[in-house]
Amino acid sequence: MTAITVNPVLRVAPAAPAEAAAHFRAGLAFHTDVSDVAAALAAGGDPGFVVVDSRSTEAWDQGHIPGAVHLPTALVREQAAHLLDRSVPVVTYCWGPGCNGAARAALALAELGYPVKEMLGGFEYWVREGLEFKTWQGRERRAPDPLTAPADAGDCGC
Repeated sequence: MTAITVNPVLRVAPAAPAEAAAHFRAGLAFHTDVSDVAAALAAGGDPGFVVVDSRSTEAWDQGHIPGAVHLPTALVREQAAHLLDRSVPVVTYCWGPGCNGAARAALALAELGYPVKEMLGGFEYWVREGLEFKTWQGRERRAPDPLTAPADAGDCGC
C-alpha cells in the first residue's frame, strides 16, 4: 500500500468555489488598498469617500495622505460626529500591515453607524508605492519600492 503525501497547502482542502467567492466578496466589502485609494483620489472630483488617518498627532506630523482627516483611534467616539458625515463612506488607515489601529478605528466608526473600509498597507505602503504625502514641512514623495509597486508602469494590473 502506497502512502499519499499531502503538502501543507492542500492539507486542508480549498473551499468550494461558491464559498470562496462569498469569502473574497465579503473581504472586499471591508478592505481597500493603497493603489485603489490613490487612483480614486487622483481621478479628480469627489471620490465618494473620506480618508481618515487614525494615528497620533506625532505620526500625522511625520507624514500623512494629502486631504486625509486626522482622527486618532482613541478620539473616534468623541470627535467623529464633528468631523465626518455619516452618509459618506470612510476609509481608515494607520502605520501599516503591522498595526491594527485602522481596524480599531474602523470598528469604532462602524459601531457609530458609519460605512467604513480599512485601507490595507496603511501609510507605510502609501509611501513605499511612491505616492505623495504631506508633512508639517510640505509635500514629499519617495521613489517607489520595486517590491511593492511596478517600476515602469502606472499600476500593477491587479
